[in-house]
Amino acid sequence: MLDLKTSALKIPFVDLQAQHHAIASELKQAIEAVFSNCDFILGTQVADFEREFASFVGRKYAIGTGNGLDALKLTFQALHIGPGDEVILPANTFIATALAVSAVGARPVLVDCNRRTYNIDPEAVECAITGATRAIIAVHLTGQPADMESLSEIARRRSLIIIEDASQAHGASYHHNACGAMGIAACFSFYPSKNLGCAGDGGLVTTDEAGLASRIRRLRNYGEGEKYQHIEKGANSRLDTLQAAILRVKLRHLNEWNRRRATHAQMYRSFLEGIDGITFQSLLSEVVHAYHLYVIETSRRDELRQYLGSRGVQTGIHYPTPIHLQEAYSDLGYVRGTFPNCEELASRMLSLPMFPELTEPDIEYVCDHIRMFMEGNP
Repeated sequence: MLDLKTSALKIPFVDLQAQHHAIASELKQAIEAVFSNCDFILGTQVADFEREFASFVGRKYAIGTGNGLDALKLTFQALHIGPGDEVILPANTFIATALAVSAVGARPVLVDCNRRTYNIDPEAVECAITGATRAIIAVHLTGQPADMESLSEIARRRSLIIIEDASQAHGASYHHNACGAMGIAACFSFYPSKNLGCAGDGGLVTTDEAGLASRIRRLRNYGEGEKYQHIEKGANSRLDTLQAAILRVKLRHLNEWNRRRATHAQMYRSFLEGIDGITFQSLLSEVVHAYHLYVIETSRRDELRQYLGSRGVQTGIHYPTPIHLQEAYSDLGYVRGTFPNCEELASRMLSLPMFPELTEPDIEYVCDHIRMFMEGNP
C-alpha cells in the first residue's frame, strides 16, 4: 500500500495533458496538414473521419456536427419530430438530451431509471407511452449500454423509433452490437473529456438510413442542397476540419484507451469491494462498458468528496440536480418524489478519477483514502 501521508499527490478527475503529450507528434502532424490545406470548413478530414467513425461503430453513414446537442436536435428535425409529439427519455441524463427535444418543439416526457444499472427503465417507458409518443431516447449513461433488447421490443410493438444518446459510450457495445449501431440513429458528443474527445466542441450522428443521413447533412449546412440553393431552413452546425483531424488521430488509440479504462475499473472494484457503505453500478450481461465514468455510491457522498479533495483527489458528480427539478423544466409539472430512483442516485453518486493514463498507485491512493474515510480513520 502507499504511504497515506503523501497528501500533496494530485490526481485529477481527467488528465488531457497526459493524453495529448503521449500523441503530441501525431496531433502536430494532423494539425499542420489542415493549416497547409486551409480547408477549415467541411474539409477532407471531416469526410475521412465520418467514414472511419461509421466503420468503427458498424454503420453506413456518419455526419459530423458542431456539438452533441446539435447532433440530437438535427436528428429530431430530420425525423420530422416536432410540435405535438412526445419523446421519452430518462430523467437522469445531462440536460442536453431534453434540450434537443424542446428545441424542435416536441415535449420531453421523463421517466425513472433502473436503480441498479442507472439507465432508463423499460417498464417506466412502457407506462409513459401515449398516442403522441414518437420516439424513445436510449441514453447509455456512464458508458454502460441501455437495455436495448427490452427497449427495441417496446419500440417494435408500439411503432416507435429509438434514438441512441451515445455521448458517454464511444466504444461500448451491447450483445456484440456497438453503441451507435442499434437505433434508427445515434448521437455522439466529442466534448474534450469524452473517451473520444476533440479540442473544443464536436458531435456526430450515425445511421444506416440513406435519406436520414442526407437530410441531416443538409440541415447542418444551412439547409443547402447545392451551393446557394437552400431546400429548407437549416442550421450552421458543422464539425470543424481541425477537430476532425484531431479526432482521426485519437480514434486510432480509442480501443487501447478503453481497454485501460476497463482495467482501471476492475482495480477500483477490487480495492473498494467490501467497504461498508460503498455500492456500485450493476452491469448488464453481455455488454462492454466504455467506463466514461467510474461511479460509486454512498450516503456520505458530499463529505467523502470534500475529504478526497483535501487529499488531492479530484472527483465529479453526475448529475446533482435531475432534469425534472431544474428551473428550466418546471413547466413540465414534475415535482420532487416523481422519480425516486433518479433522485436517490443524484444524492449518492460520486464519479472517481477515470482516464487511460491513470496508474495503479493512483487508484490505490484514491481507494485507500476512501477506505480510511468510510472506516472512520481519516
